[in-house]
Amino acid sequence: MKTFLTCFLVGLVSLAANAQFKKAEISQIKNKFLDIPYATLSKAEQLDVYLPDEGDGPFPAIVSIHGGAFLGGDKRDGEETPMLEGLKRGYAVVSVNYRLSQEATWPAQIYDCKAAVRWIKANAKKYKLDPDKIAAWGGSAGGQLAALLGTSGGVKSLEDTTMGNPEQSSRVQAVVDWFGPTDFLKMDEQLKESHEEHPLPASVPNSPASLLLGKNIVDVPDLVRQADPDTYISADDPPFLIQHGLEDNIVPFEGSILLARKLGRVLGYQKVYLELFPATGHEGPAFFTEENAKIVFLFLDKFMK
Repeated sequence: MKTFLTCFLVGLVSLAANAQFKKAEISQIKNKFLDIPYATLSKAEQLDVYLPDEGDGPFPAIVSIHGGAFLGGDKRDGEETPMLEGLKRGYAVVSVNYRLSQEATWPAQIYDCKAAVRWIKANAKKYKLDPDKIAAWGGSAGGQLAALLGTSGGVKSLEDTTMGNPEQSSRVQAVVDWFGPTDFLKMDEQLKESHEEHPLPASVPNSPASLLLGKNIVDVPDLVRQADPDTYISADDPPFLIQHGLEDNIVPFEGSILLARKLGRVLGYQKVYLELFPATGHEGPAFFTEENAKIVFLFLDKFMK
């Protein structure tokens, strides 16, 4: 049974998501395939495929991964709207649901995301997708999962190939990480240094990070490292675009800076882009402007087309 605090957190996540965004508007999209299972362990393991109105493909694909503190969120939430802009620019969009922490603890979430990527590649021809041009894009919890897809290609411990399509690789060719967390154990201190007051510290048993890992994060440092995209950085990682708000009191921006620095040392500055938005909080409006859409798609076009 959920504790009161867990229920409160779920409500807080839902309220935050709905305060600025409602459901994505998909009624006008002609070419769509909804609620397709990509695995069979859970009803949550479904995805939606959206294709451009024009063109025969194969289309480069954006894998859209929703946020929600690993507790909530859905593949059709309004935060998917920027990704759907890709349909006008020749991209397919594949929006993914994954098991939330109240159903399954880590590493189920990255298992699901990797299973979805393998499914995309196995079914690429059927849905006019280019299996060699896949970008992961997510915000908050979705940003962490997108970043981990980028850095952990080929890491067997973060992949359950029994979930389907084991012959396919789960590597992606680009990552857009919006304000995703990195090392959970550093978050409280980083927020303190930024003089930001978090509504709930990460290092308590009922924080989203602790609920994700199934134990208080301070008691499972090995699991924290396993969930940190920084842990797996290697020279064969794809290009990254990382964006974060400097007034984020949920996920500290320092984590994004450290991730970008570590990636840059290995990949080179030509493949790592970091933008910090002033006067911008968690999931703030700066991310969803037309101007920022141009920045994101210029990045994707450079490496995906």
